[in-house]
Amino acid sequence: MDRYGRDVLAGPRTPARPTSRPVPAERDLVVEEVTTGWVGAVVRVERSGGMRVVVLEDRKGRTRTFPLGPGFWVDGEPVELVPPVAAPAPAVPTRTASGSRAVPHATARVARDSRIWVEGRHDAELVEQVWGEDLRLEGVVVEMLNGVDDLAAEVARFAPSAGRRLGVLVDHLVPGSKESRIAEAAVRGAPAGTVLVLGHPYVDVWQAVKPERLGLGRWPDIPRGTPWKEGILAALGWPHADQADVATGWRRIRGAVRDYRDLEPSLLGRMEELIDFVTG
Repeated sequence: MDRYGRDVLAGPRTPARPTSRPVPAERDLVVEEVTTGWVGAVVRVERSGGMRVVVLEDRKGRTRTFPLGPGFWVDGEPVELVPPVAAPAPAVPTRTASGSRAVPHATARVARDSRIWVEGRHDAELVEQVWGEDLRLEGVVVEMLNGVDDLAAEVARFAPSAGRRLGVLVDHLVPGSKESRIAEAAVRGAPAGTVLVLGHPYVDVWQAVKPERLGLGRWPDIPRGTPWKEGILAALGWPHADQADVATGWRRIRGAVRDYRDLEPSLLGRMEELIDFVTG
C-alpha cells in the first residue's frame, strides 16, 4: 500500500469550502453579511428594484439592505437566505357559535323594526356570545327589559304589528308561575300573531350553561330566601359578597361557554324559535 500517496512532493490539499444551506429569513433571525461584516437581525424581506432584499437591523437600531441569497453566516456557518415560509391562512369558520352555517365576509343587515327582548344583562350577553353573528346577519336587535313585571305595559308601548313583531325570552317560564301569568297577559293585550313569549325553566340564565363546563355534576340547589346568584357563588366556593363578585362570577361562567354545545337544549330551542318568529 502507498502510505504517502501518489505524489510525495505535493503540498497539503486545500480543504473543501463548506456549502451554504438554505435558511428562511424569518424575522429576528441574527445573521452576518460576509462581505461587509454587518451583523443584524432580520427586520423584513421585501422587493426592491426587481429583486428580493433582506433588511437587517444592528444592535444600535441601524438598518442596511442586502440582496437575498448566499453570502451570509448564521452561528458560524454559511447560509443562503431564502424567503420566509408564508404562514397558512387561518381557516374560515364554516359554522357560527350557534351552529348555523357561516356566511364569510357578510355585512350586518339594516336593523328590522322587530325586536327580541331578554330579561337582563346576563341574558343579553349570553345571547350575543352565541347568536350575535346570526342576529346581525338577520338585522335583529336584542334589548334588555330589566325584569318582566311590567311586560304588558312595555309591549303596549312598543305597539307591535304584522311588520313589527316582538319576541320575548323569559326566565323561569313554567306552568303556574308568576312569569307565565305575566306572559299570558302580555300576549293577550297585543294583536294576534305579533308577540311571542318563550322561556326556559331555570331560575336564572346561568343555569342554561351545562354544569359540566364548570366541573359540576349539576347546579347546586339554593334554599328559598337566599339570593340565588350569591347562593350559587357561595356553593361554588367563589367570592359572593357584593355585585362586583356577582359580575366576576358571571364572567367566569360565560367564559366557559365555547358555543351552542355548552348550553342546555331548553334555551337553544327557545332562542331559535324567537329568531324565526321575528324574521318570518
